[in-house]
Amino acid sequence: MHAFLTVALIHLLGVASPGPDFAIILQQGITQPRRVVVWTAFGLALGILVHVTYSLLGIGFIIAQSIVLFSLIKLLGAAYLLFIGWKAITAKRPHGSKEQHAEAMLKISAWQSIRLGFLCNALNPKATLFFLALFTQVIDPQTPLAIQVLYGLYMSFATFAWFAVLGSLLSARLIRRRIDAVNLVAERLMGAVLIALGLKVALSSRR
Repeated sequence: MHAFLTVALIHLLGVASPGPDFAIILQQGITQPRRVVVWTAFGLALGILVHVTYSLLGIGFIIAQSIVLFSLIKLLGAAYLLFIGWKAITAKRPHGSKEQHAEAMLKISAWQSIRLGFLCNALNPKATLFFLALFTQVIDPQTPLAIQVLYGLYMSFATFAWFAVLGSLLSARLIRRRIDAVNLVAERLMGAVLIALGLKVALSSRR
């Protein structure tokens, strides 16, 4: 129980800290309906399972030690954040009535939302280092594999719960009414944040 609480606390601090996942949920929360935000949070949770899987297999250590592999993941992640940010910055004010705009939002599929969250998390090089440190420095190597898998499943679920609740609060009708007045400005601001994060990832080292 002590080990589990330690893992849970470290993960909570990590998932609540500002980063690409946090930024993408904020961007989705102020521009998309709750359904899209929840599916995006689910995609983030699936990304967590990728990091957990290669950490358990020992591949995370190889990635962290290989300059080529780490740089490739870093550049892919940075490029993806820059792409999302650029789309947000260049977004245009929706034409037509609010009903037509709402109908257009409904056309965003669950798969598109999941893919957005999954790629954002899975291509985050800092997440690679975070989980490598967690599974080598915090979790006792002698811990049974089944228990380590349960840790991973918990962190995936906790990630989904945290971001689903956060995004749902942002997309709540009362908050959205206030945001809608400056929707385009807010979306472009979040786009700038995502681009800044993309540049930070691209220029970051393995430290």
